[in-house]
Amino acid sequence: MANSSTTGQLGMQTLRFKTFCELTAILSLFLGGCAAKPFMAMELPRQYRAPPTENIEKIDLSRLANHWTNSQLIDRGDVLEVTIVTNYHNLAATTTPVRVGQNGVADIPLIGPVSLAGLELEGAEQTIATAGIARGVFRNPHVTVTMKRQRTNKVTVIGAVEEPGVYELPRGSSSLLAAVVEAGGLAEDAGSDVEIRRSAGRVTPTGPPRLDLPHTAGGAPAELTSYHPNQPGGHSAAKVVHINLATAATDGDDQHWLGDGDVVVISRRTPKPVYVMGLVRKPGEYEMPPSQDMYLLDALAKAGDRTLQVADKVYVIRRVPGVNGPIVIKSSIRQAKHNELANVRLAPGDIVSVEETPATVLVDTLKSFMRFGISSSVPMF
Repeated sequence: MANSSTTGQLGMQTLRFKTFCELTAILSLFLGGCAAKPFMAMELPRQYRAPPTENIEKIDLSRLANHWTNSQLIDRGDVLEVTIVTNYHNLAATTTPVRVGQNGVADIPLIGPVSLAGLELEGAEQTIATAGIARGVFRNPHVTVTMKRQRTNKVTVIGAVEEPGVYELPRGSSSLLAAVVEAGGLAEDAGSDVEIRRSAGRVTPTGPPRLDLPHTAGGAPAELTSYHPNQPGGHSAAKVVHINLATAATDGDDQHWLGDGDVVVISRRTPKPVYVMGLVRKPGEYEMPPSQDMYLLDALAKAGDRTLQVADKVYVIRRVPGVNGPIVIKSSIRQAKHNELANVRLAPGDIVSVEETPATVLVDTLKSFMRFGISSSVPMF
């Protein structure tokens, strides 16, 4: 029986060696006919490279706070307290709450309508005093203006934030940053993509009011031709605004200002895994780190390294948006250890395949022969 078993194992090894020769021939034909198809890792065109992973934790969201923000800036709908001292000897004074209308004008008692929207509190004091003198109401009044209540925007924040909900933001500082802060900050799984869904029939906000309102010398109301309020009336063609947090902080775009009724949706990260197959110890799918890059050698380490150390050739199969069919990137493990271009940065959904080569097949065959030699030396009972 031992002789029969030995003969059978020798037959299997002979068949395996024959198969090895056939695979070598087929592989040579494959390499000869397809060498131009894969992209070499160190010569990979830029458009096919994986982009760097955006680290949400390192994005400086404070840059979203526009320099126009000013809590002392008067806006439409604000309620002010106006105090006018008319007789310093008797210190007779009147304090009256006034509301700034939708046209930016406030009706000051005894003085009449005065354009105030777009002014700071100190500028409003001077404008009211000038109007009172120009209209013959007062000789030299002392005017004090304080902000009693700023009009607010109701903004809904949902998605990857700590505390989703509806928040009231002062119109002069209704920024995306303010909304995120009110909602407790970004969640751990927050992505960089944000949607701002504008209320129907509203104009896209362009930031807080700016100091370019025309005022007459006497403080009389003027046309608000240059007024840029947070939430003007009218209709908007854009109902949804898409923002990337990584670029919004530096692109100078005012689209991150919010209006009354806007909804902010913070996306969640749902990255595709990386698949590792071929001559590795633990083939399978592996999650990519949420906020750092993953490279070829990282994926191989997750898969327990190679089953054969002689295995060196690796294919990275990648789908690129806008390209029909996947592209194939050819790299070398040996080169990847010494050259960062060969250590390919991976993209979500990449397939990493450690390929068989004539060398791996030969080594595997020799190991099988060695195992056969050891097993055949053991007496069989």
